[in-house]
Amino acid sequence: MNKALLVIDFQFGLIESNPPATRGTETLAQINRTIALARQLQMPVIFIQHFEPDLPQGSAEWELHPGLARLPTDCVIEKESADSFLATQLQSTLEALQINALWITGYASDFCVDTTLRRAASLGYAVTVVSDAHTSKNRPHASGEQLVAHLNWLWANLAVKDNPIRVVPLSELAVTAQ
Repeated sequence: MNKALLVIDFQFGLIESNPPATRGTETLAQINRTIALARQLQMPVIFIQHFEPDLPQGSAEWELHPGLARLPTDCVIEKESADSFLATQLQSTLEALQINALWITGYASDFCVDTTLRRAASLGYAVTVVSDAHTSKNRPHASGEQLVAHLNWLWANLAVKDNPIRVVPLSELAVTAQ
């Protein structure tokens, strides 16, 4: 399988704003370790960058988090909705690179990560969620920690005909990817 790593919406204003993302520093470290593994395996690393009126393009909040291990040659795809495939160049980029499997990390587990990975699985991509490399924030009815745990369980048990979603911690992914 030809794999790529998606880093979804890990942007300064989304991670560092008030309230900050749950486990933001730890998630950043895990994403960077995932990026290092992807590069070791010669996988493309694709950054997804969200914009909207409250997160305008060019603003400091909109910028990808400065702590990310990003290279100038990495692909960055901008989007305006929770679905990273909707009205973007993501699918055509993956097709051009002949990618059929995705590792998924990023922010917000309950919005953009969830929507993108469901769409990817429905489109036939083999999806692996790095269970300890995505995060959210506390919401009115659940904490960020609860959301991450719940979504990891949900994705691992989600019915996608002939294409189950894999949900694994980075330590396990590092062993099975070699």
